[in-house]
Amino acid sequence: MNSRKQCPICDGESNSPFLICKDNTVSKESFNIVSCNNCGFKFTNPIPEENKIGDYYKSEDYISHSNTNKGLVNKAYQTVRNITLKQKESLISEGKSKGILIDIGCGTGEFLNFCVLHGWKGEGIEPDESARKLGKENYNLTVNSEERLSSIKDKSADVITMWHVLEHVYNLKDRVKELKRILKDDGSIFIAVPNYESYDAMKYKEHWAAYDVPRHLYHFGKSDIKRLMENEGMKVESISPMKFDSFYVSMLSEKYISGKINYINALLTGLKSNSKGTKSMNYSSLIYKIKKQA
Repeated sequence: MNSRKQCPICDGESNSPFLICKDNTVSKESFNIVSCNNCGFKFTNPIPEENKIGDYYKSEDYISHSNTNKGLVNKAYQTVRNITLKQKESLISEGKSKGILIDIGCGTGEFLNFCVLHGWKGEGIEPDESARKLGKENYNLTVNSEERLSSIKDKSADVITMWHVLEHVYNLKDRVKELKRILKDDGSIFIAVPNYESYDAMKYKEHWAAYDVPRHLYHFGKSDIKRLMENEGMKVESISPMKFDSFYVSMLSEKYISGKINYINALLTGLKSNSKGTKSMNYSSLIYKIKKQA
């Protein structure tokens, strides 16, 4: 395991225990989440070595890599994903002509394919070899490994998307610098991450499925994303909710508590989380639209 001595955002050198969470998907091991004593950022610590983290994704239940529809929860995920594809494409298309899209962490390629079919010139980046293979075989997409990022030309992308990806990236600041480098001056970045300040996160605590240790290296609130981007000369222009996530995450969280899903509890928790989110913008997951600072 690799123990972090500095906060990934502010470089603060001291932290305090926040939660101990179990990896319910693969290893069943427990992992610590700590809170930076300087800025409050929450991150998993220690974490697996970068060359070992792949072992923690080896499960049919890890749907973004396997695209499985086995079981009711995965079927629900598939259904919701198909609904949200159009919503996401509409969001990134708002107020601009369709140009070059880089979808980082594109998984098996469903979103990227939808955008290509609707006029975008798209390229995917995906670290998992089996997911890349599915994207190429199923949709004939251009999908490359992460090494491709360094060779993308400066200021060449109109839009960059990272749907539930930033929380997985080892070198956080380096990745944000890379995004800024390849983004056109008038381009936009769309980053979706879970929000630990949501009602469902606070209710389920260490059982909240979106902590997803150790695959999720970071656990963001709104101020964390703003600080991270401002440190690199970018700004959060707007924030949008991902309302379906509260229900999906609540179903998994209920399963982690008791071994089976209490669908009524999950439904009620999702509804309450979204209701509270309308006042605070603390939904279960949030989409941040990011631009370069003028």
